[in-house]
Amino acid sequence: MTTPTFSISASTIESDARHGRRVEWLERTAGDVLALSDLYSDGHRVPEHRHNRCQLLYARSGVVLVKTGQGRWMVPPDHAMWIPSGVDHSVDMLGSVRMQSVYVNPAATSGTPNGLRVVALTDLMRSLIAEAAERAQDAAPDPRDELVMALIVKEIPRLRELPLGLPLPADPKLARLCRAFVERPSPQATIDAWADAAGMSRRSFTRAFQRETGLSLSVWRQQACLFAALPRLAEGVPVTGVALDLGYESVPAFTTMFRRMLGAAPRDYFRNAGAARESA
Repeated sequence: MTTPTFSISASTIESDARHGRRVEWLERTAGDVLALSDLYSDGHRVPEHRHNRCQLLYARSGVVLVKTGQGRWMVPPDHAMWIPSGVDHSVDMLGSVRMQSVYVNPAATSGTPNGLRVVALTDLMRSLIAEAAERAQDAAPDPRDELVMALIVKEIPRLRELPLGLPLPADPKLARLCRAFVERPSPQATIDAWADAAGMSRRSFTRAFQRETGLSLSVWRQQACLFAALPRLAEGVPVTGVALDLGYESVPAFTTMFRRMLGAAPRDYFRNAGAARESA
C-alpha cells in the first residue's frame, strides 16, 4: 500500500468530513515525517483548520491560495509553501490541483522557518517529496526511507523564499483599501490616493502601511498584481491580455515587474516550471 491519495470533488459537507478524518489521521499516526498526495477539483476549498505538524504544501500542478489571519499566499505550479505548526489556515484551489504535502513533527525540525512563506523547490527536494509520497505508511522501518525523510527536513531551510505573500493590515481603513485593490488591482494606484482615502497624510500613511504589512505600498501593490496574474498565466492566458487587464500600459512594463519579482519573464517562468514537473 502506498501513501494515501485523496481525490476530492464531493459535496462541501462530505469533503469537510473527509478532511476532518484526515487531520485526525495526521495527529494519531507515528513518524517524524508523513506525506500525502491529493487531487483537487477547480474551486475546491479546504476549510480553516490547524494541525500540530508543520506542513510543506507542494502544488505539483495548479495554483493554490492559502489564507490565514496574517494574509494570503499564492502558490504557483511547481512551488511549495511552508506552514508552521498550529497556524489556522484555509486552502482554495484555483483550477485543478495535484498536491503533495509533507508533514513534519516540530520536535524533529531544526533551522526551519518560523513564519509562513512560499518557496521555490530544488530538483533534489522535488525528488525527495516524490519518494516520500510513494512510501507506504504502514511499511516496516527501512533505512533508505528514513534517510529520505531526514534529508527532507534538512533541505527545507535551504529553499529560497519568494515574494508571493500578501500580508493584510489589521487597521480597518487600510485593510478595506487592500481588499478593494485585491478585487480590482491597478498599477496606477498612488500613495497620495490611498492616503487621502484613509484620511491620513502621506507621511503618516506610509509609516502606518509599512508598520502594518512590513512592506512599502509599491512592493505590496506589485505582489497583489502577481496574485491576480499568476492563476491566469498558469491557465495559458496570453501575457498581453493579462498585462492589459491589470492596467499596465505595455507588456514590457508588466514583464519587467514580473521578472523583478520572480526572476524570470512570464513565459520562461512557466516553461521552466513545466519542465521541472516533467523531469520529477
